[in-house]
Amino acid sequence: MRLWTVPLALLLGVGGCAAPVAHLRSEGTQVSVAPAVPGAPAPSAARRPPPIDPAELAAKLAAIQPQWPRNRYPVAPAARHINCRRVKCVALTYDDGPGGYTGQLLDILARHHARATFFVLGQKVVEDGPHTLRRMVTEGHEIGNHTWSHAQLTALSDAGIRGELGRTQGIVHHVTGRWMTLMRPPYGATNRRVAAVAHRKGLAQILWDVDTMDWRDRDSLVVTQRATTVTPGSVVLMHDIHSTTVEAAAQVLDLLALRGYTFVTLSELYGGPLIPGRVYAGEAGPAGR
Repeated sequence: MRLWTVPLALLLGVGGCAAPVAHLRSEGTQVSVAPAVPGAPAPSAARRPPPIDPAELAAKLAAIQPQWPRNRYPVAPAARHINCRRVKCVALTYDDGPGGYTGQLLDILARHHARATFFVLGQKVVEDGPHTLRRMVTEGHEIGNHTWSHAQLTALSDAGIRGELGRTQGIVHHVTGRWMTLMRPPYGATNRRVAAVAHRKGLAQILWDVDTMDWRDRDSLVVTQRATTVTPGSVVLMHDIHSTTVEAAAQVLDLLALRGYTFVTLSELYGGPLIPGRVYAGEAGPAGR
């Protein structure tokens, strides 16, 4: 089991009192505990020490034991101020990761000083671990919610929709310290019920206007040709789980840069926070439906 995936509440025990002491003793940490005196009455409630605060205890454990898991959330670079009504902007978006090729894609984006938006699956985050998402944050990329298991949300109950989005919100926050504000419904399938749940969770719905079909046509040349058929304000759909898509990335960036495009996150494209529940599909500005 990876330590980072274990919720602190489980490690500290309910109430944060008896269980932590037992765990500390088993780890060999020095803890002062008054010995029990046979026959002595139990201490009164007034004399009992206050309950141990779990967060304070975790900080002390981290100081004593460097290997003790603690939150070291990444720090994002300063926000950029880009007016995409005056600058030719394009938002490259990648779904279904993180995966085995995501790190390579991040390398390519870094070399081109480009930012993108990654719509991640909760299950993939658990499998991959915290490093990739934390790197995305530190390099200025945006992370969006693509559900837990890539379920078609319109085929689920309201509770099922809440579970798919809520679990992914939770794991990404646990890893990065950030709450996502964007979601992309798998297959682009949405309806009023999906919109209502997204609204309650503070998530704007993001579709696209340029579809590379890279999941079907695993050909880097084809992906490059389709990804570069953009206009200012376009949102390009790709998937970082396919090697051919990652192979196409450098050429896509080079060709679009030659045409004067700036590579932005979705929040940069739209100029700020979007309306939760509303659908946005590739037009720069607040327009949507």
